[in-house]
Amino acid sequence: MLDLYAGIWEGESLGEDEYVISSDEKTSIQARCRCHPSLPPGTARMMRINHDYERGGALAYLAAYDIGRATVFGRCEPSTGIEPFMALVEQVMTQEPYASAKRVFWVVDNGSSHRGKKAINRLAKRFSNAVMVHTPVHASWLNQIEIYFSVVQRKVVTPNDFTDPAEVEHRLLTFEKRYNATAKPFRWKFTRNDLDDLLTRIDRHQTAEPARRTSATVAVSRSGGYGRPLAPATSRVRELRAARTECQPRRVRRLPMTRQTT
Repeated sequence: MLDLYAGIWEGESLGEDEYVISSDEKTSIQARCRCHPSLPPGTARMMRINHDYERGGALAYLAAYDIGRATVFGRCEPSTGIEPFMALVEQVMTQEPYASAKRVFWVVDNGSSHRGKKAINRLAKRFSNAVMVHTPVHASWLNQIEIYFSVVQRKVVTPNDFTDPAEVEHRLLTFEKRYNATAKPFRWKFTRNDLDDLLTRIDRHQTAEPARRTSATVAVSRSGGYGRPLAPATSRVRELRAARTECQPRRVRRLPMTRQTT
């Protein structure tokens, strides 16, 4: 997946007719109608939003992001699932340049809508030039569409003050058009070499951890209770505390001052 972000697949550079799509779902975007209208910010005054609201329903925002062209394709659905995701794929793959492309790589996480080998086969059966690539488990942050969703969260959804889901959908799709008119590709900096360095540090930490546990000592309380593990540095800390106490100057008791009379 990191090679795809660098324009490489299986050791070879991607061609001009090959594209990388990052896709995911932003679930349960609620329409919260505030009981009192929100007031825009003014001079030396922040935006004022009423905390009381009425729930007007929720929807899911599915989006696909072309990392090379900085183009977003989105749609709103009542909920997520296999059918809504395949509808998004249909929306993207039936238009140019993806319909006639040599290969289109779809980077997705391990969500239930596109999980496992079945999802890979389902996509390849529907579109022969589509290749699904999964992020590692618990590593959905590697999916570039999450960066776009963070922009949507800040600029569209916050503050959440919508009368109904239709207004949410209109705001999302309107922002999508505005974003596509001015957006530039994200400057992705986490490469395969960075991943190798990260894994090396993790291996060193896991190798050193058993050694630290073995060096721990067990002390039994004077009352004859159960022992508890103490770090080797615990006794040293106690010595330093005792020495610090001895070095502190003794407190001199001061007598109360009395007024002298002549």
